[in-house]
Amino acid sequence: MIVHSAQTIETRRSAFGTSVVTPAEQLYVRNNLPPPDASIVANRDAWSVAVEGVRNPRVLTVADLKTMGVETVATVLQCSGNGRSYFPSKPSGTPWTVGAAGCVIWSGVPLRYVAEALGGVAPGMRYLTGTGGEKIPDGIDPLSVMVERSVAITAMSDALLAWEMNGAPLSLAHGGPLRLVVPGYNGVNNVKYVKRVAFTEAESQAKIMSTGYRMTALGQQSKVTDPSIQELNVKSFVTAPSGDKSVRAGTVYVTGVAFSGGSPIRRVEVSSDGGKTWLEAAFFGPDLGRFAWRQFAIPLRMAAGNYVLVSRAFDAAGQTQPERGIDNVSGYSHNGWSEPAVKVAVV
Repeated sequence: MIVHSAQTIETRRSAFGTSVVTPAEQLYVRNNLPPPDASIVANRDAWSVAVEGVRNPRVLTVADLKTMGVETVATVLQCSGNGRSYFPSKPSGTPWTVGAAGCVIWSGVPLRYVAEALGGVAPGMRYLTGTGGEKIPDGIDPLSVMVERSVAITAMSDALLAWEMNGAPLSLAHGGPLRLVVPGYNGVNNVKYVKRVAFTEAESQAKIMSTGYRMTALGQQSKVTDPSIQELNVKSFVTAPSGDKSVRAGTVYVTGVAFSGGSPIRRVEVSSDGGKTWLEAAFFGPDLGRFAWRQFAIPLRMAAGNYVLVSRAFDAAGQTQPERGIDNVSGYSHNGWSEPAVKVAVV
């Protein structure tokens, strides 16, 4: 891992390996606020969440939720700032490279089951709003710091209230005892320590929603009319070779991962000359669904010399990666194929 700070820990490119699921201990960590006290995971079933914007609002414990149904989904979890270090403007914030992302398996109750059990969503609701359970410092306006995000209500069809990740109880570091998981959406919308889930007529007024996590043009102040960071965009990157050390001449297997916001990945191409020529790679490993990433590999004959490895992905909706990401004030949503290039020395 690369430790940027106590709240920002990145997976090294060389650590991704060739298994589709990212182990919990190798998954990146990012918190907008200090996490709650570890005591909240001592009695997981007692954690409660308020469900609002339904015909019969209720406060439910995790134990209650476990009686309402269960489902498992594999998703890519990615920080909105993953790839920030590649933007030429060098925006402030954690200088993530490719390692603020992983593919994990969540288990929990589908949010649609919960809504149905409480009489259905009330009329006129347009958003799904999740509120985190971090402690707000005394004397501070909660709206200025609280983690509360809104997504389109259509996301409810795939959303989970998850208590388990990769077959184990959800750790505090990753949002335990309960996390709102919104498949296909950037990490910030997957609210940790969720204490409130509300179907609302309007987006949250919290700063993290109203002006935070917006695609703001360089030289501008973030405003509510700027595009909000919501669904993931199409993206891929090479995982091996990682460029950390030289490789022997001969057949070299180039591997990587590709994903999108839910439109299936249809093709990945790899270049060993920085994008001048391309070859189609093959998928390998299990297909865990449209929200998970696909692994790709291609054997390349490499003589001694220097190479620049890049990849680009194409999804079923016709989207592909641009050569470079769209530079923006906060360094969000980087998905250019050229900047995460791996320089490899073959000997």
